[in-house]
Order: sequence, then structure tokens, then C-alpha cells
Amino acid sequence: MADTHRTSIRTPRARVRGLGVAGHGAGHWWQQRVTAAANAVLMLAFVVIVARMSGRTYPEAVALVSNPIVAIVLVLAVASVAIHMRIGMQVVIEDYVHAPGLKVAALFANNSYAVVVAVACIYAILRVGLGQPV
Repeated sequence: MADTHRTSIRTPRARVRGLGVAGHGAGHWWQQRVTAAANAVLMLAFVVIVARMSGRTYPEAVALVSNPIVAIVLVLAVASVAIHMRIGMQVVIEDYVHAPGLKVAALFANNSYAVVVAVACIYAILRVGLGQPV
């Protein structure tokens, strides 16, 4: 009879919850991959939108961003890039910052920065998209 019990460094609770050694499981890994795939498509659309704005006057550019499809694509691009950036930097911080206090501060700064950038960009897109110049 073969021994089916494998030696593991995970706690029984972590095994039940499906978490890896670091306690995050595969969630961040999947989020990073999904946002990377979304970014590939959304950045292509972003480049096309920016290229279409080239040489246009400000009112014409505002009219382009006022298109609901264009505004939605821009908002999705900003959100996806911000999430991808936050997760990527979080992994770097968790891997290379070892002092507990500094790690907490760096993670807080990383999350705050991602939120501030995303909110500022989305605010500008919505403001221009709704016809109110920034």
C-alpha cells in the first residue's frame, strides 16, 4: 500500500483554502495573466484612439473621447493597467523588501499610487467624455 500522505510545509488550513506557501494562492498569478492579456488588446485600441486624435483640434479630440465606446475602452485600459501595475509592484515588494515595517509602508504606497493614478485618469476621461473640459 502506497503512502498517499505527502510532506508539505503548508498548514492544514492553507491546504483547505488552496493557498500556496506565501498565502496568496494562484489568485494574483491569474489576475496578472488576465490583466496582461487585456492590456495587449486595450493598449492596441488605446494606440488607435491616440493616433486618431493626432492632428485634430481640441474640440475634435473631445468629440472623439465623448463617444461612449471610446470612453469605455479608455476607462477599461486605465483600470486594467493600474491593476496590473499594482500586482506587479506588490510581487516585487513582497519578494525584495524584508523589513516588516518598510514592507507594509511600501505596499500601502503602492496601493495608494495605483488608486490615485487610476482615479485621476478615469476622472479626466469622464470629464472630457461628458463634454466638460479638464
